[in-house]
Amino acid sequence: MLSPTTHLTSIQKSQISRLWNNEYPKSLNFADATGFDNYLAGLSDPVHYLLEAENGKILAWACKFIRAEEKWFAIILDEEIQGQGKGRAMLNALKKDEHVLTAWVIDKEDALKLNGETYNSPLNFYLKNDFITIPEIRLENEKMSAIKITWTKASASL
Repeated sequence: MLSPTTHLTSIQKSQISRLWNNEYPKSLNFADATGFDNYLAGLSDPVHYLLEAENGKILAWACKFIRAEEKWFAIILDEEIQGQGKGRAMLNALKKDEHVLTAWVIDKEDALKLNGETYNSPLNFYLKNDFITIPEIRLENEKMSAIKITWTKASASL
């Protein structure tokens, strides 16, 4: 069960930071725990969702927050649970009680993860889950190339 929380323990933060560094492109990695703490501190009104194994290991993390008067989200799944419906379940938890959700999504296949493997863009996953791209809005910097995606409750019911 995914229960929302507004507070993360230091152990949870450490596990999420490790998950982030393992699953996101290397260019987005945090050098240390302070980097992830700074990222979290920059989020406005964050609500976190954790999927934990029986042994307490965090297998997935999602967070929704306010940015520029919009509801944004971030989500990370351990590669060992991808393709099992867990990401869809987390997205559905994020969508609950929301009318609009927005995120940046890396849409190119040229980024590398820390282990040297190619980072697979999750764009198709989001498109299958009722998100649309906003092609005229992109984030281009030294860390990433991403496209803005959005979901609205109205589009999900069509």
